[in-house]
Amino acid sequence: MSRIDETREFIPVRIAVLTVSDTRSLAEDRSGDTLVARLTEAGHKLADRAIVKDDRAGIADQLRVWIADPEVDVILSTGGTGLTGRDVTVEAHRDVYEKEIEAFGTVFTLVSMQKIGTSAVQSRATGGVAGGTYLFALPGSTGACKDAWDEILRWQLDYRHRPCNFVEIFPRLDEHKRRK
Repeated sequence: MSRIDETREFIPVRIAVLTVSDTRSLAEDRSGDTLVARLTEAGHKLADRAIVKDDRAGIADQLRVWIADPEVDVILSTGGTGLTGRDVTVEAHRDVYEKEIEAFGTVFTLVSMQKIGTSAVQSRATGGVAGGTYLFALPGSTGACKDAWDEILRWQLDYRHRPCNFVEIFPRLDEHKRRK
């Protein structure tokens, strides 16, 4: 059963937040604000924040900038995960992934089903790893961002979470590059 092991010390993670939108500015970015509030309340550090248009190459470019930045451990994007023609965030994420975390989308769907029923089928939330950085693409609604953080990421980004978590395997994410 999952739990927090109070004998382990909390390790803050450096998280960048990317909002994908053709219409929002930072002043109107409620989903980005939701993620920033939750990650800082949990004790993590906001590494950077940006808004980019719904453009696959532009999204992938921003992801690559943060993947290359040693001050960014995790990237959370919000928006552009739906089914419309402008929704290209998932494709941009997959353009940069070295490995996809398939179960993230599955678990997100299970969480969403409890809140919005079969409408959860319309989300394409995804997660992956590139350059030793975790990346998660979340829907653009504040409710979806709350659900992803509160039910999944809050726990997996906490080193004290047992039986396992994403933080404890950070040092091994790029071990294949060190092999001879």
